[in-house]
Amino acid sequence: MIIGVLKEQAPETRVSLVPEVVTALTKLNVTVWIEDGAGVPAFFSNDAYTTAGAAIKTAAEINATADIVLTIQPSNAGNAKQGAILMGVYQPLFNPGQMQQWATKGYTVFSLDTIPRTTRAQSMDVLSSQANIAGYKAVLLAAFSYCRYFPMFMTAAGSIPPAKVLILGAGVAGLQAIATAKRLGAVVEVFDTRPAVKEEVMSLGAKFVEVEGAADASKAGGYAVEQSEDFARRQREKIHEHARKSDIIITTAQIPGRKAPILITKAMIEDMRAGSVIIDIASVTGGNTDLTEDNKTVMHNGVAIIGNSALAATASSDASKVYSKNVLNFSKLIIDKDGGVNLNFEDDIVKGTAITHGGKIVNERVLALGGVTA
Repeated sequence: MIIGVLKEQAPETRVSLVPEVVTALTKLNVTVWIEDGAGVPAFFSNDAYTTAGAAIKTAAEINATADIVLTIQPSNAGNAKQGAILMGVYQPLFNPGQMQQWATKGYTVFSLDTIPRTTRAQSMDVLSSQANIAGYKAVLLAAFSYCRYFPMFMTAAGSIPPAKVLILGAGVAGLQAIATAKRLGAVVEVFDTRPAVKEEVMSLGAKFVEVEGAADASKAGGYAVEQSEDFARRQREKIHEHARKSDIIITTAQIPGRKAPILITKAMIEDMRAGSVIIDIASVTGGNTDLTEDNKTVMHNGVAIIGNSALAATASSDASKVYSKNVLNFSKLIIDKDGGVNLNFEDDIVKGTAITHGGKIVNERVLALGGVTA
């Protein structure tokens, strides 16, 4: 069996496999082909791949021959041979039409962002591995963009108070943002609809902001869930109260298959101090503010609203390394002892990650959207 890795299109800087994982795959009797220069944006040379046991090929050769084609983004996928397996982060709940098109081409598509968020699947969870980096980078971007210090300084010229950081969402990205902001000396407050995360938040030295009466999100895989209108109203009031006192806000809330919930309104932004910064990690699904634009910085009343859905890619080398390990661990579920393909759809992880197979959509959540056929 041949696994082929295609080069991502700019501005994506990550690569699906790093050299050390290539070595691990070759030990599983798998042949690995890497598109010429695919690893360069993540600082992995062609020589590093050949030393690890891969062959350097063109995109055309990979698409024509590879049994499994790896891309992170969907933009350069879809030119593989009929019947090939595609594996990447394809956001099928937002791209059902693309999934339908790939189904008609006979592709078996595994979208790694739909891996069940269970204990067994943790080593394959690309959303968590990349969100960890995004949370870290969000705080560094905020510190770089903010016009004042993060930590408290006491000098002969006077004292400078620490920055006040409000983090909305205490999932993987939010928890890493808390830890990073605290290390930089900020005072951190955290809002999350899940009371269960309060202990984790407080263990990192942050204050947990509570609004009672939230809908149960324990089975949502770490995502937000839709709340009642009464809760949403009280939530907005509480967030507004804390937002007006914050220097930095980092938003992370997303709902699978839905537009991100608006947590910071235009009115809240207008109540913030000039020079404040909002980093919106949820910008790829519309953002958590009224004014967010993906991959853009919007200035409003002196407040910078930075929509950035590609923060993990700014740490391209390490982001690629952990993503690659996720790919390896998942691939072991579909590779047999002789290095061939073995698709066991009785496995809950394989089944949950499969979007198309046998010429049709097989993922229940994508089918539930309507407009696609099984």
